[in-house]
This record gives sequence, C-alpha cells and structure tokens, in this order.
Amino acid sequence: MNDTATQKMTNYRWVICSMLWLALVVNYLDRQVLSLTWKNFIAPEFNWTDADYGLITGVFSIVYAIAMLITGRFVDKVGTKRGYLWAVGIWSLGACLHGLCGILTDGIVTGQWTLSFNVAREHLQAVSDISGAAFAITSVSVWLFVAARCILSLGEGGNFPCSIKATAEYFPKKDRGFATGIFNSGAQIGPLVAPFLIPTLAEKYGWEAAFILIGALGFIWMGAWVFTYRKPEENPRVNAEELAYIEQDAKIESADSDNVKTDAATQKKISFLRPFTYRQTWAVIFGRFLPDSVWWFLLFWAPAFINDIYGYSSSSFTGMMAVFTIYLISMLSLWASYLPTYFIEKNKLDPYAGRMKALLIYAIFPIVGIGVMPLGEISLWFPVVIIGIMAAAHQSWSANVFTVISDMFPKHVIASVTGAAGLASGLGSFASNYGAGQLFVYAERVGLHFLGFEGKNAGYMIVFLIAGFAYLLSWTIMKILVPRYKLVVLK
Repeated sequence: MNDTATQKMTNYRWVICSMLWLALVVNYLDRQVLSLTWKNFIAPEFNWTDADYGLITGVFSIVYAIAMLITGRFVDKVGTKRGYLWAVGIWSLGACLHGLCGILTDGIVTGQWTLSFNVAREHLQAVSDISGAAFAITSVSVWLFVAARCILSLGEGGNFPCSIKATAEYFPKKDRGFATGIFNSGAQIGPLVAPFLIPTLAEKYGWEAAFILIGALGFIWMGAWVFTYRKPEENPRVNAEELAYIEQDAKIESADSDNVKTDAATQKKISFLRPFTYRQTWAVIFGRFLPDSVWWFLLFWAPAFINDIYGYSSSSFTGMMAVFTIYLISMLSLWASYLPTYFIEKNKLDPYAGRMKALLIYAIFPIVGIGVMPLGEISLWFPVVIIGIMAAAHQSWSANVFTVISDMFPKHVIASVTGAAGLASGLGSFASNYGAGQLFVYAERVGLHFLGFEGKNAGYMIVFLIAGFAYLLSWTIMKILVPRYKLVVLK
C-alpha cells in the first residue's frame, strides 16, 4: 500500500464498484434470456403454458433462496474474491446449459441424439403430433430447463452476498447506500440492453445461441476479477488516504464501548441459524419478501404481459421499445439511491434513520401500480411508464435494504446475514412467479372477473393491486421490528 502522506486520495473503491456493476449487468442478462425468449421462441417448440413457465421460474426462486443462505456463509469463509469467482463460474455454466435443453429433449423423447440445434428441432416437430409425444416433449423440456435453472440460481445466489460484502470492505457506511445503488443499477442496465440483444440473437441464430453467447460473458468477467480485487489494506492501488477514508467508521465505533467488543470478540464466527436470532435480520427479511416478489414478477413477466395484453412479441419493435422504456425509467433509482446519504449528511441522521426515511419515500411510489390495468385500456404506454416507476422505486428500495445489513452487522458476517435475508427474496419470488402462472391459467380457464376485468386481465389486476401496497406494508413491519439504529454485538 502507498502510504505517502502528501499524495492525493486514490479512488480505487469506484473501480471495485464498477466491477460489481458489470457482474450484475451480466447476471441480469443471463436471467432475462428466458423471459425474452420463452413466449415467442421456446413455448411454441415445447408446447409450454403460463403454468409451465411459472413452475420453471418458481423453482429457480426456491433454489436461489437456499443458495443465498448457503453461499453467504461460503463467501464469508473463503473471502470475497474467491467467493465471487465461484458464484459467477457456476451461474455462467448454468446459463449456457439452457442452450442444450432442446438437444437433450430430442434425444430423450425420440432417441435420436444429435449435436445440431436445427436437426433436434426437426426431430421434435416430426413427432409432436404422435399420441403422447407432445406431452412428453413438454414434460421433459420443462424439467431440463428446471435443472439448468437450478444451476444458474445456485451461482446467482452468491452475487449479492459477494457484492454487499465487497461494498462493506471498500466503502464507509455513509457511502454504502449510494455505492450499492450504483452497482445495483446493473440490474436495470442488463434488462435495458436485453430486449434489443436477446430476441435479435434468438431470431437470427436460434434461442439456444442466445443462452450460450450471453452465458459466456460471465467467464470474461472472471478473468478481469482475478486481476482487479484485493482487500483494501492489501491493495497497492489504495493509498493511505483512501484507506483511512474507507475505515473511518472503525474509529467512531471503537469509541462506543456499549456497541463494540474487542477485536477477538468481533471476529467470532456466527452459526448457521444465528442470524435469525436478531431483529435486524428479520427486519431485512420482511423488507425483502414482498418487495422482491414484485421485482421478480416485473422482471420475469413484463415481456409476457406486453405480449398477452397488447399482442406485441418480444422480437417486435414495439415490444422491444416497451421493455426498454420500463428499464430506462427505472434508471431514476441511480439518483434516488442517494437520498439516504443526503439525509445522513445534511440532516445529521444516523445511517438507519436516514435509510428508513428514504425507504418510506420509495414505498409510496409503487402505489401507482393499481392504475396499470385501468389506464392500460387507453394506451400501452401508460402501463409501461407506471411499471418503470415501480421498477425505479424497487431498485432504490433494494439498494438501501441491503445496506441496512452492513450498517448494523460486523463486516465478517455480512455475507452470511445477507444470505439469510436473501432467503426471503427467493421465497417471495417463488410466490409471485409460480403463483402468477397458476393464477393466469385459472383466470383464463374460468373467465375470472375482478374489478371490471375478465380472464387473464383480471389476473394481472390482482397482481398489480398487491404489488402497489407491498412496500408500505414492508416498511411498517421493518419499523416495528427495529425502531431505531442499533449495532449488533456478537456475544
């Protein structure tokens, strides 16, 4: 480390933030391949219904939840650098394996094994009208996608434990919400690029190539991460001034004898179930369960919503522009995620109070979601703008709920606690995605009526009504569980 006293402070922490941002861009591109190809490319080939897609995304969510819980502890054990390499490597492999599901379905159903995507597709088309073959094609393909999705989710479960831990290692508390908002914007940039990139790849080269080419991006990121990341105190690109800035909270906390023990006590290992004994963990769990169920629904179902209700496929220009506009509007979260820093610095609030004040503001905006279906009868672009606002509010919310953990827990257990809280995200995602698939099939079959809407439209109205008030309910529960700022002391 360079300890020249007169040297200007380096800003290497923002290089690390950029790498975290790139990882999340790749992460969300990998997730978006299925949502942008299933309705118009994959479903016709394998006879999928909304329920089949809901099952695939629902299982992904459950495995993701479990993976968050396990990988958080793994990352705390092996460290941020190695943990992130493992996570990205596994999810990139899983992403690429989706592209082989057509060939494997062909081999299992027809017994004719080939390495050609086009030949496999021809084999399946030839037998699809044979009695029982269509059902077999659907069943086998769904479970192969479930298997590939499980590998993807196992790796992706390590993303946020790694990125939140890296942020805690490289940023002081007052900057973590903003830094998290910056790298978390990768969750919007990925979907912003995806509607133009992925359907184009699928249409020109086949949906299989879209999975493989996008999945390969993760392996490129891994090569850069190997040479980029070292802990700040061991990094020659971080000088003394920047290190002092990064570690400024240590001096403040060491002065508070009620909150901080000796270094030996601080480094005490945390058991598997220990995070669940703290109210702070439960506050984050409830801060993520309902809000994340909304986000994952928007992420996985927005292209299908545009296709089902307005008839624009993901490969049409209007369909692409609609999804692009949603995530373009969501980029407002880059500005909004700075609110807690403003409240902490200007209003002299503690980190938790500043963050909760900002979260309340974010929680109000999703209420506009109740207007998606009524205003959608006027024009497609009303729902597009409203969903974009909901996505922006969520990303601002998400960045700061994550940071609540690093505000109140010691650095060496942040990944474990993030993983424990991430369990709620996966369970919320399962509830919204699997539940939505079942709801839409049921609503269409029985001609469900709700608030003036019929069939699948009624199903969407129910979902957006729940989504509109999810954040206010979550904020209320968080405030009840942890009414004020309190550091966690590991005894």
